[in-house]
Amino acid sequence: MVGEEGAFVLGWDEVLTEEELSMTLKVLCMSEEEFKEYKEQDGWEDDSEEEENATLSNEALSRLKTPCKKLLYDSVLLTLESYGADLKTEQDLLNNKEAYEKLSRREQQALHVRYGQKRILHQVLELVQ
Repeated sequence: MVGEEGAFVLGWDEVLTEEELSMTLKVLCMSEEEFKEYKEQDGWEDDSEEEENATLSNEALSRLKTPCKKLLYDSVLLTLESYGADLKTEQDLLNNKEAYEKLSRREQQALHVRYGQKRILHQVLELVQ
């Protein structure tokens, strides 16, 4: 269901790997019986028409069923924990001109990327609370 990297791509307005995330949430939130029944169907693509019409926009994330929201929320928390510093620390570093200028160009770019990633993840947390 998920590519080799096992990651989903989230953007500011929607999930960019929406098909993978949608299918993963659907399967992981099934009961054992529902999964067996779903697996026994001849094709996993039988219900893809329904999913093609439903994009995982930010608004759609906030309307997910409670078990899917919880799973996504917990996953985002685990991802945030994997970073060395929290969003506030990164923001403080970006706002501290003296400390920021001491960073190499590469470190500055990495800081901007991490900060952007964390902002998106925090946005998802708010949507699925």
